Amino acid sequence: MTKEWLERLRGNLEPLLQSADPRQTAFSAYHDMPYAIFHYPPSDELELRQELVLLATRLEQHGKRVTEISLTEVMHDLIRDDMPTPSLAMAERDSGAEKLVEQIHAYLSETNPLVDAVVQRVPHDVEPTRDVIFFNRAGGLFPVYRTSALVEHLYGRLTTPAVLFFPGSLAGPAGLSFMDAFPPEHNYRPRIF
Repeated sequence: MTKEWLERLRGNLEPLLQSADPRQTAFSAYHDMPYAIFHYPPSDELELRQELVLLATRLEQHGKRVTEISLTEVMHDLIRDDMPTPSLAMAERDSGAEKLVEQIHAYLSETNPLVDAVVQRVPHDVEPTRDVIFFNRAGGLFPVYRTSALVEHLYGRLTTPAVLFFPGSLAGPAGLSFMDAFPPEHNYRPRIF
């Protein structure tokens, strides 16, 4: 039996990504927000990663160029130099996990914005009718950075069709619960698959 998210991926999202210009296929109601969100159970992370490799291959066979941007990797690269692991461990020991989460969040929001580093990883020669961006491994941001903040800060900064692969569940027509651990955010504006 096929999983529900796999049916949505192959039957709903993939045909839109294969289209000549996914921005014109109700990918988003906003012209300067050409991205969508695809939700899946956090427990299926490894299976999703395998399926994304296959999806990228199928899209490339349709003339698309797929760029995958690991949000976990971007965050790790940002904090690695300024917050080495021994420093993080000492900060957690001295101040507690909650305070450390607040410090990392402030760092990724204000000092060294995660969204700037994500945008820098988008190829400079993108063509909106050819390129597709996959933002994956979002679960690695948990619990220090919410994907809703990333989505809002990408507004107006991305011209290429992109999909944020979101580990969590749908709540109502536009609410998402990150990692099925946070209360649902209902302010997502991109189309949710």
